[in-house]
Amino acid sequence: MPSKEDTYYKKRINSSIITSVISITLVLFTLGVLGLIVMQANSLSNYIKENIGFEIIMKQGVKEADILYFQKTLDLEPYVKTTEYITKEEASERLTEMLGEEFTNFLGEDDNPLLPSIDVRFHAQWANNDSLAVIEESILNSELVKEVYYQKSLVHIINKNVQKISIVLLGFSLLLLLIALALINNTIRLSVYSKRFIIRSMQLIGATQRFIRRPFIVKGILQGMLSAVIAMMLISAIIAGLQKNIPELAVLINNEMIIYLFAFILLLGILFAGISTYFAVSKYLRMRTDRLYG
Repeated sequence: MPSKEDTYYKKRINSSIITSVISITLVLFTLGVLGLIVMQANSLSNYIKENIGFEIIMKQGVKEADILYFQKTLDLEPYVKTTEYITKEEASERLTEMLGEEFTNFLGEDDNPLLPSIDVRFHAQWANNDSLAVIEESILNSELVKEVYYQKSLVHIINKNVQKISIVLLGFSLLLLLIALALINNTIRLSVYSKRFIIRSMQLIGATQRFIRRPFIVKGILQGMLSAVIAMMLISAIIAGLQKNIPELAVLINNEMIIYLFAFILLLGILFAGISTYFAVSKYLRMRTDRLYG
């Protein structure tokens, strides 16, 4: 039958393990949420950029077959994501929806001054003023094209704001990562501190430093893995809740990026816990006996 002292130390050790797992979980969860925000911000940025495009106005009298061929040519370009051909009739219908039926009646059915056009949407990496200026010049060289319209000021504002937000998020991420390192390291140190006398007892019976470190590092890695799994479950619950209550976010959530995020959290939990445990145990292996009571 175990003594009261053994029971006390066993409870203390179990308590330190639970505290360690909870602390590491909270840190990894916070990092994971920040990573999710960064990814969502990037997805939102790409979504906005990919909805900025050209309205290519065709010249009067251009045959529909030539316009469709020109559209297919655009579809083959690496910078083009989607194209949409808008006939004169479709342009008139859109104008009716925007300005009202009276205006189109005023124009007359046989006197439609609107020209056919092609709406082009670009891949996010091409949605900047420099690239769009080159693309615009290339398109205007076609004999079929009358003019190209897009909001240059809007493109500039979006890219400028995205750059600012990216710098702020990167700086905050690095700061939080350093804080996370310090927190996990202190948590592991406190956990090992409760076992410092066990470490010294193992030294006294002749155990090597490597032999002593191994079980602690294995337990530390297991704690890191368990904490990472719990953090991932909490983040998954948040994602599911967001998708349920805000369906529009489903467009922005990239499952592949979520997998990378979870892999990063798991790797972070294992590495941080394993390395911190190694150094914490090494500290008590080198410590004098009289300092163990401090």
